[in-house]
Amino acid sequence: MRDWQPFLGLPLWVWLFVFPTCLALYCFWQGPKAANQLQPVWRLLDRVYKASGVLAAIFMVVILLLIIGQMVARWSNMTFPGSTEYAGYSMAATSFFALAYTLTQGGHIRVSVLLNLNEHTKFWLDAVAMLIAAVTATYFARYAIKTNIMSEILNDRTQGQDFVPEWLLTFFAMFASSPAKWGEMWAKTGSEWVYTPVWLPQLPMSIGTILLAIAIWDYLTRLLALRESQIHSEVLE
Repeated sequence: MRDWQPFLGLPLWVWLFVFPTCLALYCFWQGPKAANQLQPVWRLLDRVYKASGVLAAIFMVVILLLIIGQMVARWSNMTFPGSTEYAGYSMAATSFFALAYTLTQGGHIRVSVLLNLNEHTKFWLDAVAMLIAAVTATYFARYAIKTNIMSEILNDRTQGQDFVPEWLLTFFAMFASSPAKWGEMWAKTGSEWVYTPVWLPQLPMSIGTILLAIAIWDYLTRLLALRESQIHSEVLE
């Protein structure tokens, strides 16, 4: 398997690194003009980040419900197979879906000792740090997706007692298949419960890291266009 397959005629690394860097340079060059042009995109992305935060909160509630279900099952002398695995998957989904939203709210730890030296170096140090973080997060997202693909190719299954309905796997597989194949896929789908394929709980990791990479590139362009960081930490008293 090649590491950087062509996508729409260009190597993947061009789409992931060169184009976002060119957009960042354009924002630095044009400043307020680029900010006005990108305002609709920024508003849309802010809604996506909030939706991701809502999903993280939902999975946190799912963890609570799973704990309650385990307690009820124990009191009733019943078994709840796979509950520990489901809770682990929900915890991972909570963590990864919250990454982008937490960044926009200033919730990530940022070491700002050097940034606070003076106003002249603050902008440049912040921009360089954001660029390094964007490249790192993009690599993380890319290899998270590659992990998903390899798990599906190997048909890797969980070693626990958790099961999922077969129709759920078909539903998610639709997004990676041509619409012409959807009818055939559903025709082959049964009503059985099967061992959880590893790619399914890995999906939140891939989605969350993609959103994090987009958010960092996004806020890098905002920093360069507006000449001021748009990540503001909440003030706690």
